[in-house]
Amino acid sequence: MSDKIKSSYKTSKNIYDDIITHNTWWSRLYNKVFWNDVNDNDIARSLLMHIPSAFSGKLLDVPVGTAVFTCQKYQSLPKADITCLDYSEDMLAQARTRFKANDIQNIKTIQGDVGDLPFEDNAFDIVLSMNGFHVFPDKKRAFQETRRVLKSGGKFLACFYIRDRSKISDTLVKYILAPKGWFTPPFETSASLKTYLNKHYEIESYEVRGSIVLFSAIKR
Repeated sequence: MSDKIKSSYKTSKNIYDDIITHNTWWSRLYNKVFWNDVNDNDIARSLLMHIPSAFSGKLLDVPVGTAVFTCQKYQSLPKADITCLDYSEDMLAQARTRFKANDIQNIKTIQGDVGDLPFEDNAFDIVLSMNGFHVFPDKKRAFQETRRVLKSGGKFLACFYIRDRSKISDTLVKYILAPKGWFTPPFETSASLKTYLNKHYEIESYEVRGSIVLFSAIKR
């Protein structure tokens, strides 16, 4: 499965940004037809607003992807200690290029697995995960690891696909995106995710837009 995920993101690296930012007519059509016209740019902005403008702590971004949504935010956080991790070297290469082009020097980029994070317990003040949990093959382990490395009182910020909100989105995921390796079952529902979050976090905000959930939660 890990090789399948690497291969899927290698083949899509040249169109990934267009798909998630809706920069082209075909990506806007794809989003309108299959994702109920939910705007990923708006979701990213809403989620990143939960990072304080003067943040100077330690932040883990997993998976960083190409940093298409986060680069501008990280430019505004010169005092933060930011670590960006991704399983795909192709995604990381694009993120590194973007950070270098914008002269962002307070970021470390690491190739790694969310299921086995190379960090000590309670290492980060914020863990950010954008469009990751619907890809991670071992979601239980991913939830455990992201919580393990987050400090008590720290923020867990995330957005990702959840099932049972849209038949057409679920069909696309089941028959195209999952077989291709871009998404990996099983998938959370809103109810199952809330059950997990309420057990381990205080939910600061929680919103579902189409088949995408976005939330901010504080680790107990």
